[in-house]
Parts: sequence; structure tokens; C-alpha cells
Amino acid sequence: MIAPTIPAAEIIGAIGCERQIRQTAAQLFYRKLGNGFFLTRDEITGSYAIIRHNVRTYRSAGVVAVIRGKQNAESELKNFEASQGSSDRHEGWRYFIEKTDLKAGIDPAEATQQRQSQLEVRESKAMQEPNSSTFPSPDEQQ
Repeated sequence: MIAPTIPAAEIIGAIGCERQIRQTAAQLFYRKLGNGFFLTRDEITGSYAIIRHNVRTYRSAGVVAVIRGKQNAESELKNFEASQGSSDRHEGWRYFIEKTDLKAGIDPAEATQQRQSQLEVRESKAMQEPNSSTFPSPDEQQ
């Protein structure tokens, strides 16, 4: 049996296609990298609180969930937003994610109470520091 001959141009074209396929795969890999496909250990194992607040009144409704992993928390945040009624959203209620040291899966009421305590401690420390403001007071400007 005689082997068919392949013109040189077709061989070079096939090599070019293979190189293009490899390059496309590499671009896809780095695109995933840029989209957070590879996360830090802290983003994978850390806890994130999903908090409900009102952007109109600045009122907080507290922690609605504490989730392990940033991507899981972002996904759960999207679920909360998708199930939110339009009137609720129109009234100004939104959700955001906050890194926390609370344990994932903790009861939301307990998480809210602990978070509030932590905020109060931080606020009292800030009030005790001597004028840590970056803006001068009106008295200092004169």
C-alpha cells in the first residue's frame, strides 16, 4: 500500500493550528486566573458574613448568614438578592459581604450580636485615641 503524500503547506498549516489551540488554552487559563479562579487560602477557608442593611436609612438588619469561603458567600449573596422582592429592594434593602472571624454556620441572631459587640469595641477604642482624624477640627484651622 502506498502512503498518501501530504503537501508541505498543509503540514505547516496544521502546526500553526496546533500552536493556536495551545495559545487559546493558555489565554483561557489566565482569564480564569484573572476572574478569581485561584483563591488564597484565606478566601477559601475564611468566614464571610452576609449583612442586610438599608441604603436609605442606614439601618442594619444584621447578619443573615455566615458562610465559609468567599466564592460561596458571593454565590449565597446572589441567592439572597434573587429572592428579594422588588418592593423590598425599592425600600432600600441591600446585602453585602464582610470578612469575619465568626464561625461559618453560626445562628444569624448570635452572629449579629457578636458583630455588634465587636463594632462597639472598635468604636470605643477609636474614641479613646487622641484626635486620630486626618482632617483638622474647625478650631485648628483658624
